[in-house]
Amino acid sequence: MKILALNGSLRTPSRTGAVLRSALALTDATSATADLAALPHFQPDQDAEGATPPAPVAALRRAVADADAVLIVSPEYAHGVPGVLKNALDWLVSSAELLDKPTAVLTASPSPTGAAYAHEQLRETLRTMSAAVVPDACRDLAAIGPKTDPATGTVTDPATLQDLRTALAALTEAAVRPAQSPNSRRAFP
Repeated sequence: MKILALNGSLRTPSRTGAVLRSALALTDATSATADLAALPHFQPDQDAEGATPPAPVAALRRAVADADAVLIVSPEYAHGVPGVLKNALDWLVSSAELLDKPTAVLTASPSPTGAAYAHEQLRETLRTMSAAVVPDACRDLAAIGPKTDPATGTVTDPATLQDLRTALAALTEAAVRPAQSPNSRRAFP
């Protein structure tokens, strides 16, 4: 079982990074984190039929194709998806790597209202791309600040850790359980 993680924050250290590291530590799956900072700005001319995509784009597409599941962890900027993450998704739109791929969305915010706008935008974008968004593996983590330890860069709140454990278990289960979907091979209730 292999999970590819996409972190919507390039900030070091970040609470989003703490959520990502903590979530991946709660699963036995092999994991890797894509380097979204290496991606060039999306340029449709570089992605036209017959074009060779830039090397970082080809690497991202291979990593998504090789993964059994995708975990997207993101903050919210100005009530939306951070540009670096949207850029990565734009590079994946015209390819089939995310088609029916079990995908989880974890958003995190220091706000007590969470990152609801980014969370819903990401889920809608992924549905449009025909990713198999696993509802039981999706979370919007509000007031994340005091639930993390800046020194270790991890989540320390027991309830949040349990919530992440439950989400990762749902993602893992969806990746190993074949079913039929409206798109083609799989469905994830």
